[in-house]
Amino acid sequence: MKLDLFDFHLPEELIAQVPLKERDASRLMVLNKETGEWKHDQFKHLLNYLNRGDCLVLNDTRVLPARLVGEKEDTKAKVEVLLLKQMEGDVWETLAKPAKRIKEGTVISFGNGKLKATCVGTLEHGGRLMEFSYEGIFLEVLESLGEMPLPPYIKEQLDDRERYQTVFSRESGSAAAPTAGLHFTERLLAELKEKGVHIAFITLHVGLGTFRPVNVEDIEEHIMHAEFYQMSEGTASLLNEVRENGGRIIAVGTTSTRTLETIAQKHDGHFVSESGWTDIFIYPGYKFKAIDGLITNFHLPKSSLIMLVSALAGRENILRAYEEAVKEKYRFFSFGDAMLII
Repeated sequence: MKLDLFDFHLPEELIAQVPLKERDASRLMVLNKETGEWKHDQFKHLLNYLNRGDCLVLNDTRVLPARLVGEKEDTKAKVEVLLLKQMEGDVWETLAKPAKRIKEGTVISFGNGKLKATCVGTLEHGGRLMEFSYEGIFLEVLESLGEMPLPPYIKEQLDDRERYQTVFSRESGSAAAPTAGLHFTERLLAELKEKGVHIAFITLHVGLGTFRPVNVEDIEEHIMHAEFYQMSEGTASLLNEVRENGGRIIAVGTTSTRTLETIAQKHDGHFVSESGWTDIFIYPGYKFKAIDGLITNFHLPKSSLIMLVSALAGRENILRAYEEAVKEKYRFFSFGDAMLII
């Protein structure tokens, strides 16, 4: 399957640079995955499309303030370090700029020595293994010194960094937000529960590979980045019960989708409590075992994310809907509007 099949024209001005004042004030395109028909609405009216006994599955990961700016201890040269993945103890896989100046043994100081990082290894893709030293609790030190690693297509500064966190975030570990969840408010979640819609949580720590473009002409040759996921016993039991009772399972975001499908594929459509790493790549032709619908934002051309939604709703249906979204000036990407596929 060729990469160009997932291309479309996106005017740059439609890339949302800042979040809306009210989370649920974003627009909502509702797409029928069988017919390809759509309608326009607002996210705050989401409960009109969900039934008692349905279940929304939300990703409760929390974004680390993973971008650190410091200086080399020997030369005082400025260095930027982005935390990608905790390897073992205080050793992290990172991206450093300028990487060529960071050799094994290089020590970088952040916050006048409040946090220090020593390069203990180099990686094939140019990354660096950094071992951190500090006093106290690492996450608290990181909260005081780190900046939010916003996606590269967002050029504006974020005034309130909690707007790049979901209201239900609690498990720190992501390099990026599960952005479909950014539209939810505490009030909307309460209204959904009152209607009898179940709310379930999984965790998938989003890696920066989310933003990497697909660079192969034949998409079946694309290799996905691996991300850590976990599902609790309570969530697994609830989802199995919803399925048995005829309710729909609606994933909130492609991260929730990948977690649910990874587990369901391994266990013949059933959900179990487990944790692990997933590199599942979902593109047209994939047979879904876990989800009946999806809430998601509008994605990049030629990205693995638009391939995932095309697998669920059909490539032609998605491209027609995206053409309509461009025509109607929907806001795209992390701080943009939402689509409900049912």
